[in-house]
Amino acid sequence: MMTDPIADMLTRIRNAVAVGHEKVEMPLSKLREGVARILVSEGFIDRYETGGEGIHHNLTLILRYGPKRAPAIAGLRRISRPGHRVYRQASEIPRVQGGLGVSVVSTSRGLMADRDARRRSLGGEILCEVW
Repeated sequence: MMTDPIADMLTRIRNAVAVGHEKVEMPLSKLREGVARILVSEGFIDRYETGGEGIHHNLTLILRYGPKRAPAIAGLRRISRPGHRVYRQASEIPRVQGGLGVSVVSTSRGLMADRDARRRSLGGEILCEVW
């Protein structure tokens, strides 16, 4: 049993980027798909696909690379963990790398990027940072 699926997702992405893989696969969940949707909208990955047979559904992330195979994702960090939850009000949501990165925030209106949460004046749990 996995206790922290978001940390597992971030580790899989970090490992795939480190060795230059084109894609990375993981078990599908609504939370992981929401994080993938935000990463696509912010330009850190090209796209994501869902698929599988029966009860085994997978989430496949197609990673983005720039010129000379430079990865679009320079770093990933889990903020709120199962043993230490981190909640912030909209005015207290930190900017990642001076606004170049993005925080994924779980709000009462669903998962959203830090910019959207600040614009809508919604606080919530800071799941992770990507830059």
